[in-house]
Amino acid sequence: MANIEIYTKAFCPYCHRAKALLDRKGASFEEIDISLGGPRREEMIDRAGGRTTVPQIFINGHHIGGCDDLHALDSAGNLDPLLAA
Repeated sequence: MANIEIYTKAFCPYCHRAKALLDRKGASFEEIDISLGGPRREEMIDRAGGRTTVPQIFINGHHIGGCDDLHALDSAGNLDPLLAA
């Protein structure tokens, strides 16, 4: 199974949508809550090439993007192969 990391904030509807899609796929993931900022937020910004919005999703260390990017991968049929890797 793929190693999935998702940076989130509490009460973020896009975070909930992304996590719901991953749940429907049966994919387990590590959720990193950056609601309070701190070093994990800076880590996310660095890893995501300067992006500051949440969620930011990484599969096997590769930056996928945000919620819309995750759903676009799924719609194109490219998410399942990533999750199986």
